[in-house]
Amino acid sequence: MRTTVTIDPDTEELLRREMARARVSFKRALNDAIRRGLAPANPAGREPVDVLPFHSAYRPGIDRARLQQLADEMDIDDAVAGAVPPR
Repeated sequence: MRTTVTIDPDTEELLRREMARARVSFKRALNDAIRRGLAPANPAGREPVDVLPFHSAYRPGIDRARLQQLADEMDIDDAVAGAVPPR
């Protein structure tokens, strides 16, 4: 199909860069870009990935590997505030 379109300057620059990178014509670069942009989200040949959730006893954002560091920081904050609890 032959048609006339108006392309924004920034889009033209992207197409020109793609032309230089892939060493293809303007027509080819434009058609390829339209195909990539309008392709379905799950192209043929790709299987969707299932991610199983992990249910934890910890709240989101709590790093179990750094729990002692958190306790140490809380002790330091208490010491600076002058409220060091006896051990």
